[in-house]
Amino acid sequence: MHSPKSRPSPNCKRVMLKISGEALMGSGGFGLDPRTVSRIADEVKQVHDLGVGVCMVIGGGNIFRGNQGEALGIERLASDSMGIIATVFNALAMQSVLEERMVDTRVLSSIRMEQVCEPYIRRRALRHLEKRRICILAGGTGHPFFTTDTAAVLRAGELSCEFLYKGTDVDGVYSGDPKTDAGARRYDIVSYTEVLKKDLHVMDATAIALARDNKLPIAVFSIEKSGELAGVVEGKGTYTIIR
Repeated sequence: MHSPKSRPSPNCKRVMLKISGEALMGSGGFGLDPRTVSRIADEVKQVHDLGVGVCMVIGGGNIFRGNQGEALGIERLASDSMGIIATVFNALAMQSVLEERMVDTRVLSSIRMEQVCEPYIRRRALRHLEKRRICILAGGTGHPFFTTDTAAVLRAGELSCEFLYKGTDVDGVYSGDPKTDAGARRYDIVSYTEVLKKDLHVMDATAIALARDNKLPIAVFSIEKSGELAGVVEGKGTYTIIR
C-alpha cells in the first residue's frame, strides 16, 4: 500500500507524461500500432478531462534508435539527429489522434520544422497550456548525447509541471528485471540517490540527477495497463514514486 505522502496529488495543475516510442508499437516490432496509439490517446484525454494541464514527451525508439546507427556505421551525431526526427514523427501522430477526440493539441519541436510543427519557445508553450491545450514537446533537448528522458525532466521544470509520469512496460521500479528475475521486488518509494547508486535503469542518470536537483517527483507506472494513467494521476493504481 502507498502511504498518503507517497501518492501523487490529485490536485496537480500540470503534469508531464513521458513515454517511449516503443510503447506505441503494441505487439509489433516497428512503427505505430493504431489500437495502442488510440488507447494511449484516450487515456491522455481522460487526464485532460480531469482539468489537469498535460505536457508530453514521446521517444523515437519505434522508428530509430541510436544503437541501430552504430551498427550501420553511422556516426553518433548523425544517429542522434535521426532519433530526434523520429520523435517528431511520433508527436505528429499523437497530435492527430488526440485532435480526432476534440482535444486541442500542439506539437512544439526543439529543432526547427515550421512546416509541420511550431518551434519550442517556453512562453509560447505556457500560453498554449493556459488555453487548455495539450503540448507535445518533440525533438528532445535539440542536442545530441541527451535522451528524451532528460528532455522530459528539463521541459517539466521549464513549464512548472508538478509531477513527471514515466510510462513503462512494468508497473514501477524494481530491484532487478522482473521479467527475468523472479526475486526482483518492486519499490513503493525510492530516492533519486538510490536509483543512481543501484543503477536501477528506470531513466538515464542525467534525467534522475536533474529531477533530484529540481525536486521533481517521478511516478513510474505501466503504460501497457489500460486505464492506469488516469488512475495514477488520481493517486490510485500501482506505481513507484521516485523522490
